[in-house]
Amino acid sequence: MSKKYLVTGSAGFIASQVSKELLDLGDHVVGVDNLNDYYDVRLKNWRLKQLKAHPNGQNFTFVGLDIEDQTKLCNLFQAEGPFDAILNLAARAGVRYSMENPHVYFSTNAVGTLNLLECMLAQGSKKIVLASTSSLYAGQKIPFTEDLAVNEPLSPYAASKKAAELMAYSYHKLYGIDVSVVRYFTVYGPAGRPDMSPYRFIKWITEGETIQLFGDGSQSRDFTYVNDIATGTVKAMQDVGYEIINLGGGRSQISLTTIISKLEVLIGRKAKIDFKPFHVADLMETWADITKAKNLLGWEPKTCLDSGLENSVHWYMDNRGWLNKLAV
Repeated sequence: MSKKYLVTGSAGFIASQVSKELLDLGDHVVGVDNLNDYYDVRLKNWRLKQLKAHPNGQNFTFVGLDIEDQTKLCNLFQAEGPFDAILNLAARAGVRYSMENPHVYFSTNAVGTLNLLECMLAQGSKKIVLASTSSLYAGQKIPFTEDLAVNEPLSPYAASKKAAELMAYSYHKLYGIDVSVVRYFTVYGPAGRPDMSPYRFIKWITEGETIQLFGDGSQSRDFTYVNDIATGTVKAMQDVGYEIINLGGGRSQISLTTIISKLEVLIGRKAKIDFKPFHVADLMETWADITKAKNLLGWEPKTCLDSGLENSVHWYMDNRGWLNKLAV
């Protein structure tokens, strides 16, 4: 029997891939997204077009909706539910921009999650997968484990995600809602976000533009391929009670200068770099301990960094005719 899922932020980078995996399984997906202009909406529409063109695309229903609107959201639950699970990947993302517009981050990431939980209560839905972030681990010892205290967020973005996690925990304790919190680590891949470094580096090197690099490039990240992240998110739909689960590469950290060097080889062009001061809200390094994901979900990443970067470059080249016009 196929199942029916609500995927929020379905035009987004990760959520569109999650939706594709669910369609691959023959399930029905109701995707919602407000299609905001944080980055060029043409990329979001491109992702939606791929979902509609999927062999099981008839199982995908898109609704233009903002999860901040509780009335419309609950009406959607009544019209399209019941849902076997809710996968909440709708979010205002980006550490730096959250310092410029903190209110919208809290209203989407925290209040939007609360609205979903309230709609779940009204309809009797019992499972939510909540996307969270490795940004919460600021100042902690690496590799990051889920039991670390994460009470010192460096940005409104991280603080809003922590608020969402805590809200979900209270609804689990009060009402028995089953919650999987998945903390993502530096996701990259084809159709990635234009504000993320892998996409920017590919575009800037390909187009002969100067890379704007904050810091000296020694800062490192646990880069994780988008398909692996989507698979882990789908696996997290099982009943767990309330669990926080890292989804990351689980490998030793990769510096930004290493990423740039690998992309120079793939693209066949030398990068021009303008070094900027390190940003106060950025983490110097991230590295996920993924032991819990392996034991609880039977998940671990499959895609090596070199293959993932190669796929990302090929996708950019295949779509360069319109991607080179997108602002980053």
